[in-house]
This record gives sequence, structure tokens and C-alpha cells, in this order.
Amino acid sequence: MFTTAKPTYFSPPADGSRAFSHVNVDPATGEQPKNWNEDVRVVQIEDIRGKEHEFSLDISGFQYYRHPAKHTKFTNDKEIEEEYYPESVELLKKLTGASRVVIFDHTVRRRRPGKHQPFALVRIDLTPASSVARIINLWRPISHSAADWPLAVCDFRGLDTKEDLVPFALIYPDREGETYGVKYTPNHKWMYKGAMDLEDLVLLKCFDSLQDGSVATMAPHTAFEDPKTAL
Repeated sequence: MFTTAKPTYFSPPADGSRAFSHVNVDPATGEQPKNWNEDVRVVQIEDIRGKEHEFSLDISGFQYYRHPAKHTKFTNDKEIEEEYYPESVELLKKLTGASRVVIFDHTVRRRRPGKHQPFALVRIDLTPASSVARIINLWRPISHSAADWPLAVCDFRGLDTKEDLVPFALIYPDREGETYGVKYTPNHKWMYKGAMDLEDLVLLKCFDSLQDGSVATMAPHTAFEDPKTAL
């Protein structure tokens, strides 16, 4: 089963300059300064519920699992770090076979005013310049099923890592990071698991230091408004 969506792709600066986005909003304009353009496209996204086993971290760059979280509040950063981080470390070790896991960040997104909203930009969270070893993103619904704004993932096998990706700087007040914007191509194959519930989770590869072509090294992803379930 497929749904139709309009993800926002990345269009690099026309003058060839290095792309950038400021993380903070400019008080004068109410917008985040950037020098690249948004490229909204219409794509088909396949609901792979029932055949999730056909996709894995090393083949497609993402993998779905069922495992409920013990921590269920997700309202206090300190509690998340003290309670959810340790259980996530053990879960990632179990699912990936890693001997050591370090969690360095988290983002809680809610469809509420004043909160981090679903991020509707096709992207890869890190570039090799800001990565080591293997970087994996653990994404899960936290208070109800992810129905109206689910997460879509792009199969690594349809990605041209030399042509489709553009690094751009994330400018913070005190530092600079780097992430990948993704340019549109009809070769991209998009998937999601419809109405993921509180026991569902998906692991996304952001980077893999194994660069010999034997494994998937990343998975573009984006939130999208599903017209079948939009509120």
C-alpha cells in the first residue's frame, strides 16, 4: 500500500557557495537564516507493515523492531538522560551487537505549540566530518501512535552518495556542525511503517566507518504529513 506525500528536498545555493543554516531564529525576520532553497516534490511512500523483515541496517540503512520503552514520560531532559539513556544503551547493544554504545543527544518532538515539531526536511543527520565509528539514530513514538506525521525512510540502495548529497553547515551561536541535505531524484525509494505504536521503533544509520561498499552507510529520512491520516 502506498500513500502520496510532499517531502521537502534540498536545493543547493545557485552560486556554488557553501550551504548553511542558522539554528536560531533571527528576531528581525522570525526565520532561520539560510542560503539554500527548499524543493518540494510529490513522491509515493510505501507502507511496509508486514514485510519489515525485508529491510535491515546493513542492506537498506534502517531496521524496524518491536520493544516497549520502560521510560514513558519524555517530559524532563534529566530524567530522560538518567532513565531512558541506560535502557537505550542496552537495547542498542542487543540489536546491533555493539560492545560499546555512547548516546550524545536526543530530541523530543510533539505536535504542540512551543514544542519541537516533526521535521519535514529530507536529510541525513551527520556527515563524515562530524562522525566516528557508526552513528545510529533510534526513533520511536512516545505518547501515541505516529499516524498523522509519520517518519519516512529512504532505502540506501536507491541513493547515489556522490550526486544526491550536499553537506551544509549548521550554525549555532557558539559552534558549527555539519549535516547532509538531499537533492531530489526519482531513483529514491521511500518507505514507512504506518501508525507505529508505542512498542515500535526504527533504527536509522547516519554514518558507518565501513566504507568498502559492502554495507549501507546511511538512510535519508523525513517526517511527512500523511494525507490518509492527517488531522
